[in-house]
Amino acid sequence: MKNIQMVDLIGQYEKIKEGIDEAILNVVKSSQYINGPEVKEFQSELEDYLEVNHVIPCANGTDALQIAMMALGLQPGDEVITANFTYVATVEVIGLLNLTPVLVEVNPTTFNIDPESLEKAITPRTKAIVPVHLYGQCANMEEVMNIAAKHNLFVIEDTAQAIGAEYKFDDGSVKKAGTIGHVGTTSFFPSKNLGCYGDGGAIFTNDLELGKKIKMIANHGQSTQYYHDEIGVNSRLDSIQAAVLRKKLPHLDSYIANRNKAAEYYDKAFENVSWLTIPYRDPKSTHVFHQYTLKTKGINRDELRSYLSKKGIPAMVYYPLPLHKQKAYQDSRYDKVDFTNTEALNASVISLPMHTELTEEELLYITETVKEFK
Repeated sequence: MKNIQMVDLIGQYEKIKEGIDEAILNVVKSSQYINGPEVKEFQSELEDYLEVNHVIPCANGTDALQIAMMALGLQPGDEVITANFTYVATVEVIGLLNLTPVLVEVNPTTFNIDPESLEKAITPRTKAIVPVHLYGQCANMEEVMNIAAKHNLFVIEDTAQAIGAEYKFDDGSVKKAGTIGHVGTTSFFPSKNLGCYGDGGAIFTNDLELGKKIKMIANHGQSTQYYHDEIGVNSRLDSIQAAVLRKKLPHLDSYIANRNKAAEYYDKAFENVSWLTIPYRDPKSTHVFHQYTLKTKGINRDELRSYLSKKGIPAMVYYPLPLHKQKAYQDSRYDKVDFTNTEALNASVISLPMHTELTEEELLYITETVKEFK
């Protein structure tokens, strides 16, 4: 058996090598590296896939969040609410723009933002909500959107881990993650479900005027060349990355299916293991399993991770320290706030290898090895 990878990008590449190599070579031959036809074609194809009116490619997922907030006209001091249990990029851009991050609890079952905690955190200075679709499953977007409408707030979806996931509303309508709020953002970091071979990101919206503004901000605030209507940034998806993404996008649904097949194998293996809790499936959202994340009970999670490493099985902890305890984001506002759910997850979660190339032999070895820990 080959070495087990947390994410097997080599195996994935080898299956589509011919198309990828040709696409990259064509860009090199054309010498249209910036804003070339591949970028425009990818933009159009992703719009079709997501069923959204406007996709604006950019340099990475963090830029996508920043540009979205700039386009919405948020001002220094405005409060932006997001989940405490997430990667730092979600809150990082709030601080960079001199906005005020407000961290709230997550649901201990879904790992996503808790609507009740969200509504309690709203003040007259609150202007936006950033729900994070963590690990590949949508947050409770129906509740989030209802709260946002009630309080006249913007919603910026962080879809970096959930592109391709679908959310079902009570009326039966279905929308793709990232297309529900006022703006959606994503990352094409190589390890993502739809990843390029470098950095990349995109912003989504159904609002024509907002889409125009986002596009301008991402390109130095230009309406036309050398005419700058907005204070902008330089954030572009280059043509080589767009060419790679164009070849991978048609495979995204099959990648999701492969991840779900691996997740189902894990589920079955661990369903009767008393010291593990398998990931919850929200009936209102499909799960694209960017990560397969277990909750441990009554064991030392870090000892389990060390044990697996010695057995040749990589495992990761996303995320070991909550944002409110990170040095950069400590704030006296949180001294008396109860983050019981978040801190329990920080101490108990562990993610197993999850990618499109996992074989049954690898899955058997991983699951049997985990079960042998105790």
